[in-house]
Amino acid sequence: MQTTKIDRANGVSTIVHLDGDGNLVTGTVQDCTPIIEQNKILRREGMVGTSEMRHAGRAPMVLVEKFCNERGITFQEFSNGEHHKIAFLNSPEFAACRIWEGKV
Repeated sequence: MQTTKIDRANGVSTIVHLDGDGNLVTGTVQDCTPIIEQNKILRREGMVGTSEMRHAGRAPMVLVEKFCNERGITFQEFSNGEHHKIAFLNSPEFAACRIWEGKV
């Protein structure tokens, strides 16, 4: 069994594990706390942008990846599909990613 952790500059790490049966298992980890805490501060301070340009939210990449996996879509589909981003931002499951709390 062998495990390798690949750290990226953005705080996201990829874990690659080869188990005893020769299966390759990968995963992504990220400490989401700094982003979620900053979102809380911006929301509390009312730093939500203007009526013309709202700052709807900021999301850790692992939560976007989780959303994509749950919906069976690729990150490219998420990035290119406005309806996917809207569904993510309006989802109660990812409410901690929101800064402006109005409906997107």
